[in-house]
Amino acid sequence: MRYKPSYIGYGWLSFFTNNTKDEAMAALDPQHLPLQRAYHWEKARANEILFTQPMGGGVVRDLTWAQAMDETRRMAAYLKAQNYGDGACIAIMSKNTAWWIMADLAIWMAGYVSVPIYPNLVAETVRQIMAHSETKLCIVGKLDDWKSMQPGIPEGMPCITTPLCDAQPGLQGYTAWDDIIKSTQPMKESPTFAGNGVATIIYTSGTTGMPKGAVHGFESFTHTAKALVDNIQTSTADRMLSYLPLAHVAERCLVEGQCLHHGMHIFFAESLDTFLQDLQRARPTIFFSVPRLWVKFQQGIFKKMPPKKLDRLMSIPILGGIVKKKILKQLGMDSMRVAGTGAAPLPPEVMVWYRKLGLELLEGYGMTEQFAFATASVPGKSRIGYVGNPTSCCEVRLSDAGEVQTRGPAHMQCYYKEPEKTAETMTEDGWLKTGDLGSIDEQGRLKIVGRAKEQFKTSKGKYVSPAPIETKLSAFTKIEACLVSGVAFPQPFALAMLPAGQWDELKNADARKEFTTELEDHLKVVNDTLDPHERLDFVVVVPEQWTVESGFVTPTLKIKRNVVEKHYGDYFETWAKARSKVVWHQG
Repeated sequence: MRYKPSYIGYGWLSFFTNNTKDEAMAALDPQHLPLQRAYHWEKARANEILFTQPMGGGVVRDLTWAQAMDETRRMAAYLKAQNYGDGACIAIMSKNTAWWIMADLAIWMAGYVSVPIYPNLVAETVRQIMAHSETKLCIVGKLDDWKSMQPGIPEGMPCITTPLCDAQPGLQGYTAWDDIIKSTQPMKESPTFAGNGVATIIYTSGTTGMPKGAVHGFESFTHTAKALVDNIQTSTADRMLSYLPLAHVAERCLVEGQCLHHGMHIFFAESLDTFLQDLQRARPTIFFSVPRLWVKFQQGIFKKMPPKKLDRLMSIPILGGIVKKKILKQLGMDSMRVAGTGAAPLPPEVMVWYRKLGLELLEGYGMTEQFAFATASVPGKSRIGYVGNPTSCCEVRLSDAGEVQTRGPAHMQCYYKEPEKTAETMTEDGWLKTGDLGSIDEQGRLKIVGRAKEQFKTSKGKYVSPAPIETKLSAFTKIEACLVSGVAFPQPFALAMLPAGQWDELKNADARKEFTTELEDHLKVVNDTLDPHERLDFVVVVPEQWTVESGFVTPTLKIKRNVVEKHYGDYFETWAKARSKVVWHQG
């Protein structure tokens, strides 16, 4: 038998569909489940390219559906022969590659459950996840720092290394994917499992504490895939570039889920250094990015041409259209029909700028527990600052306290081996308590106004929600990230991180003075829009980069507030006593 969770979240299905649980499950066509779709495309698109994979050194490899499924079937046969038992957990620890998705399919075909692990976690977290999930084997792929992650793998655990990771030190003694493929006959049968059969346990990239494992069935992939068709009319003709971590639920939903549902062509990015070339190669029709990267794209354009000059050129008839097309083509975005953003708010000014360029960035909202797709904006009907209407696989309501609550057939079944935490998060009738505060406009569009647990109280006894203030402050395009703090201080204040390399550029006295004046002016504009108790006392510019490797942000680039505040906490009083609107922290 496949793993049966200690808390089953299906009691709400009859309420959601006004049918019984069995009727609700029967309404889902089994042929739309991810494994069944893979078997369909294996025949229907056998000679069509499925994956385009950079191999390094300018070499690119294409794999057809037939080639990819042949490798998948051979790996599935090997894994099945290990006899770990139905529902055993197999980890995938790799950056995005074609072999990541093939490994996922092979794990499912063998009757096991996949456990994605972010490719940049510290060893301690790797160890926690593997121990908690009772992982039997780890498939290791392309990594930037294998040396720091390897200690997290329990001694004696078998590992399989996929292509693109063989050059890393310390991998000797592990079984190579290619060797298994050469020596193993492909699985002849095409096993399938029910929609509520457990497919994957996705550990949250939480900003605090031990990650929780959200248990998702195969149906989560199907319901969200069909909802995406409803929202943005995805099809087999679309192309996508996979570069955000496949270990994160958003990439599983948007890229892997759509790939299997439609059989579409997926391109992979090689590295940050080659990202522009990767985009230009793929020329994706659908592209999703997090706010920090949309800001980086904009900053890259501004480095080549000052914003005022660019705005002036884009406003000129005919010439403006030529300029916009040239910029989009240089970015590899000239074929893009759908551009999305999520995970955190994007400053409205940035949204407006992209619209001038010809890209209507669609905001969406989702969590690991919802399989990433709870609400979404619809092209032509989006409202800046709002994350859209409920998708066809999700209901949304607000509690009396303004908390966003959701439920739907793509929601998790439970937290793995955590019945108490599941009960804390899910109501008896299946509503997920998200912890986000929201409001809903007259057209049913949701706006996220902050996190309930992120609110803090100043020494004046006033509560402050940092997220909306951070969104306003980050509209200053010369900073890359910011955080609002100020627990027990008379007024809140903010910390600002510069783009990589800019701190050194601003060591010049004149350049720093100009930057300071511009930031002071922007701070005044922001404060004029806030209530008196919310107004920022000062902004501190810090020299450090808040990266995943330094532990300041999650793998999805969400700032870990507790880590940042602890790191700088000893300086808070000194900054406040400086009585300056902009403080340059020297460390």
